[in-house]
Amino acid sequence: MISTAIRLARVGSRSELAAAALIGLGYPCVMLAALLPSIWLFAAAGAATYLADWYLHQKGSYLINRLNKVRIGLPIRFLLRQLLLVLLLAREGLAESPLFYMAVAGLLVFYALQAPHGALTTLIRLRRTLPIVTRNVDLAGLRIPDAPPKALMHRSAEKMLHLDLPAMTGVLAAVLVDRDVIGYTGIAVTLTLGTLYTVALVPYLRTGRVPGAGAVLKNISTWLLEYRPTTVLYFSGSGESAYQINMWLETMEQVNGRPLIIMRERELVTKVNATAVPIICVPAATHLMNLDLSTVRVALYPANVGKNIHLLRVPTMQHVFIGHGDSDKLASVNPFSKVYDEVWTAGRAGRDRYALADVGVRDEDVVEVGRPQLAPIQTWTGTPKNPIPTILYAPTWEGWDDNPGNTSLLLAGENIVRGLLGAEKPVRLIYKPHPFTGIRNKKAKVVHERIMRMVRAAAAERAVDPRWASDAAAAKPGQAEARLACTRIETELAALAAPGRSGGDEAEESRVALADPVRLERIKRLRAEWNDAYWRSTGWWEHLIVTGTEPKLYDCFNEADAMVSDISSVVSDFMASGKPYAVTDSAALGAEEFQRQNTAARAAVVLSNTAVELAQLLAAVESPALDRLADSRRELKEYLLGPDHPTSMERFNTAVSTLRAGAEARNAGVQQRLTEQAQRELNRQPDAGPVAPAAATEQEAPLAR
Repeated sequence: MISTAIRLARVGSRSELAAAALIGLGYPCVMLAALLPSIWLFAAAGAATYLADWYLHQKGSYLINRLNKVRIGLPIRFLLRQLLLVLLLAREGLAESPLFYMAVAGLLVFYALQAPHGALTTLIRLRRTLPIVTRNVDLAGLRIPDAPPKALMHRSAEKMLHLDLPAMTGVLAAVLVDRDVIGYTGIAVTLTLGTLYTVALVPYLRTGRVPGAGAVLKNISTWLLEYRPTTVLYFSGSGESAYQINMWLETMEQVNGRPLIIMRERELVTKVNATAVPIICVPAATHLMNLDLSTVRVALYPANVGKNIHLLRVPTMQHVFIGHGDSDKLASVNPFSKVYDEVWTAGRAGRDRYALADVGVRDEDVVEVGRPQLAPIQTWTGTPKNPIPTILYAPTWEGWDDNPGNTSLLLAGENIVRGLLGAEKPVRLIYKPHPFTGIRNKKAKVVHERIMRMVRAAAAERAVDPRWASDAAAAKPGQAEARLACTRIETELAALAAPGRSGGDEAEESRVALADPVRLERIKRLRAEWNDAYWRSTGWWEHLIVTGTEPKLYDCFNEADAMVSDISSVVSDFMASGKPYAVTDSAALGAEEFQRQNTAARAAVVLSNTAVELAQLLAAVESPALDRLADSRRELKEYLLGPDHPTSMERFNTAVSTLRAGAEARNAGVQQRLTEQAQRELNRQPDAGPVAPAAATEQEAPLAR
């Protein structure tokens, strides 16, 4: 019942649901108190609405956005409370009193102050908006000023509205003790604070302004000419897709040449992990087209999105689709992929997949480079690392269509979890769903929430189970120490994450966010320490739910002894560990047909939607003698991911170097043809004077010059 209410209210927790209930009940109580009239009820209900509103804003609750959509946003809620105060005064028989007139006039003046205050904050933000956001790019030549104090700009509208508290409190107190001067004082304090807040913003209209688009583009173009990038990772996507670029950061740091990351969405920049690779976020297509990328020879694309066309149009570089995973899903053979010069896959399976799909990608354009990201995945020793096995359940999301084979959550998820939690021989479950779960199909979200309740309930039962009591008691001091370590590391990481002073805005962070090898090395070391502390903070018998960005999926791979998943890149990546795994035939094709259609399932225990086959997976984990698919997994691993030698990073760099050489040869050929054409024109017109070479394409012009 509570979970249904949480879902309907669009809140994320019980505390947020309580705050939403306070808002929903508080305003009718305020109105009732004004009509009765009852000053004490008005004060209590009004305070509850203030606190609930503040809490939901602190939590960033989606409910706040929904209230704005139905025209009961924050300004309306504050105005409603003020109007009800006026009604309370009238019902108290004070409609002809000076306090009544002063309250009405004061609140109207305060409401009028919202306009200049809102205009100033909006104008300051607009004047501090850079057309291009950067990381690890030297913008010293732009002389970007510091951002206005965070106290002035952060949640400024909310802060301004809350300045009505002195007036509201003063008027109520004045009525309660029959001393109008208290009300006058409260109103004066509100108007004074509102005026001072507005005036305090004025100086930053001039001192906080950043250079215009022309100056920024010129500075970045100058930097590009000095840096001379050779390989670009180009990315566009939604806020939830940041993992698709983060998975490539370490590879880009090791790539041959001078790497550069080009992004298109501002909100994604803050979600990119710390890296030494320069990042340029160019939201406007016109600005992207005006950047001098004439030294770039290879462009890598992790996702097939519409905005890719803005870079695909450049002929002087070779364009490669690298994807963000390798699986048997239809997305891995998207017909759009034929627009690229090459498509890079992990192993032979990717090549065969395109051949079978026949979507226009030629075999000679497919290059097998392995998966450099899989280096952190540890190889299985053959036996569980703890007294009981750990099984990872990592279902993928529901996809953009209603294909029942997309995810196991809808039809099999609860059966899988129920089977693992109630296994005859105990196992530990780690549940890590895809970050997109429930964004399109709300039924998947409902099932996901039910599964989390099941896991939490099982974890609570296991916490008091006598079988684990002695282990829990012995581990308690170490776990407490590990949790403290996690908190300490998180605090230090938060301080290191954003360079510069606290409260800086996007423009200031672009100015100060320069690559610092010492800082980056410290961040990597702290993340490794945090990961170690996290797993030490939990018992090897404790069921876990992992829904955030940390610990990462590959960390869960290393902790688990086996995995249950769906047809997705998660299965292909897990193959690097050599551990047993199961894949769910959610579309009920039958095991034989399912394995025929899905390469990654050919060395898997195939689960039906009832999940009765889980016993085969658990037996393979418990005893190597019962692991009948071990040899098949080894063969399939090489087919899916390529050989272990040379390493994937070596193969990736070889592919980059080869393609870069091809781009240079192509550009040299174009230049030669342009020169020959100009010479022919000159020979045909000997008396007409010198003739300029034929016009080069937009990005070839720098080469011609």
